[in-house]
Amino acid sequence: MSQPQSDTNPVPMGSILDSLDALVYVSDMQTHELLYMNAYGRRLWGEPGGRRCWETIQTGQTGPCAFCTNHRLLDADGRPRPPYVWEFQNTVTQHWYQCRDQAIVWTDGRLVRMEIATDITDRKRVEEQLKYAKQVAENLAQTDELTGLRNRRAFFALGIQTLHQMRRSKQPVSLVMFDADNFKQINDHYGHSAGDKVLVAMTQAAGPLVRDADIFARIGGEEFAILLAGQTAEEASTLAERLRQGLMAMQVRYGNSDILCTASFGIAESPDAQHSLEQLLSEADHAMYRAKAAGRNRIELAG
Repeated sequence: MSQPQSDTNPVPMGSILDSLDALVYVSDMQTHELLYMNAYGRRLWGEPGGRRCWETIQTGQTGPCAFCTNHRLLDADGRPRPPYVWEFQNTVTQHWYQCRDQAIVWTDGRLVRMEIATDITDRKRVEEQLKYAKQVAENLAQTDELTGLRNRRAFFALGIQTLHQMRRSKQPVSLVMFDADNFKQINDHYGHSAGDKVLVAMTQAAGPLVRDADIFARIGGEEFAILLAGQTAEEASTLAERLRQGLMAMQVRYGNSDILCTASFGIAESPDAQHSLEQLLSEADHAMYRAKAAGRNRIELAG
């Protein structure tokens, strides 16, 4: 008894590949000559016309692309490996693609590279937006909103890391704490918005005097801290004196008034970075309050 015959004709493989919303191309692994490109590829990069892949699909290339994955597609014995999947931004269209590259045997028996590249530009754009949003959120979580300095959380995270690094190399670490003098009186007399303006002005006056390598943070209401890696208490005192003079010379215009402000400083040192950050802060804090008790606008060393 004969088998029933199908009413449908087989669809040519080329028609199937041309219907894909993805690039499919085949190139010789030795000469890089393009042997096939589907309709998606021809629409964006033109007819292969005997050109090589790096001349057609990429731009600005004078030879095989440095990022070519051919070397990943064969094992040590020259046999095809499993597909290699990677992501890449095309140099012609600037679109992002997820590429699935594989070595296969061509109709004439030679090994060729077949790549299937799917456009993932929209996905990458969303990923970049999420990455940016996450970075903004992380920055906000570690930044004092008023002054733009690092906040207490960031100061501890970076400070502990710095102490570990200095401990390994047995270098000194010093901590300078300073606090605006009579800040409550400024708030009570002029208002909290004036107090905020004073804190911003203090940050702006101190910022240029602090090294990029130092960790400068607002750790409390009117309290600031600077962690100086590789610096002795003597060197920290030199910085503190420059800060003290700079803040003493500062005038903050608020309404019709010029607000003057000084600060008291406390300095603690760990000669070989064996102190914890909490210990340094505590010692600097006690020294700072001795400076306030001695008349304010002064620098005191711990110990």
